Amino acid sequence: MAICLSPQEQQWWELWTKKQDVDAVNHLVERYDYLVNYHVQRISAHLPKSVSKDDVRSLGMFGLYDALKKFDPTRDLKFDTYASFRIRGSIMDGLRKEDWLPRSVRDKAKKVEQTTERLEQKLQRPPTSWEVAAELEVTQAEVEEIVKDSLYANVLSMEEKPKDGREDHKEGIGYSIPDEQTRTPQDSIVRKENFQELAKEIRQLNEKEQLVISLFYHEELTLTEIGHVLELTTSRISQIHAKAIYKLRHSLREMIEA
Repeated sequence: MAICLSPQEQQWWELWTKKQDVDAVNHLVERYDYLVNYHVQRISAHLPKSVSKDDVRSLGMFGLYDALKKFDPTRDLKFDTYASFRIRGSIMDGLRKEDWLPRSVRDKAKKVEQTTERLEQKLQRPPTSWEVAAELEVTQAEVEEIVKDSLYANVLSMEEKPKDGREDHKEGIGYSIPDEQTRTPQDSIVRKENFQELAKEIRQLNEKEQLVISLFYHEELTLTEIGHVLELTTSRISQIHAKAIYKLRHSLREMIEA
C-alpha cells in the first residue's frame, strides 16, 4: 500500500485482499469505523429528528464495507479518502431512495415558504423567523428547523450518480467530479456573485453564528466537536446552526438553483 501502515494493518490488508479473510476485514472495519462516525455526525446534523442515526450509520457501514471490497491497495490512493466518498455516497443514496423527508415536513416547508413570501411583500423586507413563526402560530425554533431541512433536501435531490451506467469512476470513487472548466462565462459570473452574496450574508450573522458556520463548513468539525470548543451542548450548537441557516436561506437557495 502506498501509505505507511503498521505491520499488523499490513497483515490485515494482505489477508483480506488475497484470502478474503473474515477476521481481517472485521479488524479493518473496526480500524476505519471512525470515518463512518464522522460522516454520520455531519450528515445527521442536517436531517430531521425523525431520521434515526442508527439507520444512517447502517448506510455508512455498508459504504465502508463496499470500499474495503473494491479498494486496490497497490494504487497511490489513500484509503481514508477513497472510503469517505463511498461512505458518504452510500448514505446519500440510501436517504434518497427512502425519501427521508416526511410528507408532514414537506407540507410545513411549503407553508413556511408561502408565509415568508406573503410577509416579505407586506413588510417590504425579508421577515425574521420569529415573525414567520408568529404568523403560523408555531415556535421560532420549529420554523428554523423546517427551513434547514427543506434546503438540505434540495441539495440531496441534486446529487445523482452518473447516467452512463458505470459503477466506478476511474479512481474508484463512483461519483462524477464536477468539471469547473466547463462552466459558461455567464454561469461563472452568476456563481461568483452568489458566493459573494453568501459571504456578505455570513458577515451579517452574529459572532457565535459565524463561528459555528466556519467551524462546521470550513474546519469540518462535527456539531459535538464544536460544542466542546465553545463549551456548549450539542443541542445548543444545533440551534445556533439552524438559526444561521435560516438567516442565510435566500443566498443558499440561489446557489442551489444556480
